[in-house]
Amino acid sequence: MNRILALCLIAVAVIAPSIAAGNERHPDIVVYLADDLSAADLPVYGGTNIPTPAIDKLAADGLTFDLAFVASPSCAPSRAALLTGLMPARNGAEENHTYPRAGILRLPRVLKQLGYQIAAFGKVAHGRSAKDYGFDTIELKSDIPEVRKSVASFLENRTDDRPLALFVGVSNPHVPWPSESTIDPTSMALPPKLLDTPRTRVQRSRYLQEVKDLDAYLGELRKLADQHLAKDTLFVFSSDHGAQFPFGKWTLYDEGIRVPLIVARSSEIEAGTRTDAMVSWVDIFPTLIDIAGGDLPENLDGRSFAPVLLGATDSHRKRIFTTHSGDRMMNVYLSRSVRTDRYKLIWNLHPEFAFTTHIDLLLRETSGDYFKQWTEAAKTDKHAAAVVARHHGRPEFELFDLQNDPSELKNLAGMAELASVQRELFAELNAWMEEQGDQRTVFHEPLMLDAPETWVPRKR
Repeated sequence: MNRILALCLIAVAVIAPSIAAGNERHPDIVVYLADDLSAADLPVYGGTNIPTPAIDKLAADGLTFDLAFVASPSCAPSRAALLTGLMPARNGAEENHTYPRAGILRLPRVLKQLGYQIAAFGKVAHGRSAKDYGFDTIELKSDIPEVRKSVASFLENRTDDRPLALFVGVSNPHVPWPSESTIDPTSMALPPKLLDTPRTRVQRSRYLQEVKDLDAYLGELRKLADQHLAKDTLFVFSSDHGAQFPFGKWTLYDEGIRVPLIVARSSEIEAGTRTDAMVSWVDIFPTLIDIAGGDLPENLDGRSFAPVLLGATDSHRKRIFTTHSGDRMMNVYLSRSVRTDRYKLIWNLHPEFAFTTHIDLLLRETSGDYFKQWTEAAKTDKHAAAVVARHHGRPEFELFDLQNDPSELKNLAGMAELASVQRELFAELNAWMEEQGDQRTVFHEPLMLDAPETWVPRKR
């Protein structure tokens, strides 16, 4: 930890002198973040349930990443990785509702050293940690009506002549979901891993309503940026992880870790383009510094993908590593994964633990109450029983051929013909975990898979 702190402090010292050296104004930056949004639910990624005209327009104006992934599929560790450029074991925010260690370099402070005014509205950093990141202006209310007022007032009354790095995070489509939705529950398509019940469809329609609303606000935000910021503003849109449904949030399946990432800048990025370059959320930190003209801090896990944005290359990472260390007492579960463009290996370090979440433990009317229908159906229906069992119990290893099974429905771990693939990926994953200093910590007393009578909500 001391070595990381020392290198981070040196990095700030290296960056600072470059401010005076450059005379050109740095580009304004807008980063718009959704909360719990799976990429597959958007038309630009193949979704068919709802229109998202503002997201489609951003894609038409910029570059769409087809293979963008978060560092961890829960809010706090994902956002900490974005804002530090370090993976969870190295920045200290491993399980949900935890925060980076003191002394870790943070993106807003680096941008400020480069001459930026830094503002954050809504859910950008997680919870009480937001004040520690060094934003000049910060407003934590994250519901869209409140964000709308705050951002508009800030931009309309802003007098600061520095370039602006504006971070805007909305609570959509995080639970609780609204009681009303304009989407017909009966006609929508469901992700193939979900159990199709009437209440699942109702809650899915409510989730999709929030996606429609965050899309509408994206359109408003871009108009504000056009009115108040430079013409060549860099605009970034993404989400902190996948949707809060089984096999999404809190898991290392693509439904949990693959997120939308669209970047537009009229003067530099070719409009209407796509890339299959694999990138991680830790790469956003150095990319923004690179675009802002700063020297990249040493010892980051992230690597700048600015060359991808500029069309100089269509590749970035050969491997994506992702970690999950639980969500306090609701989800005491450790998993790690390595993903190539073809295969993914998930290591569930304690398959004897029960996988539980806010969904199946709380059964809230505003989110996961459909799980009651799942467990009831599981009593008499073999398919439902298999889905519920797969939610709560995971084998130690899961290996997926993503080319032939993009929905990750067939676990190929243990198959003789893929033994060398599994062995090589496991060796890579182990070596990476050692480099990260991953202690494989179980942060709370787990619930055990063979004791379902204990699967009840517990105090945090």
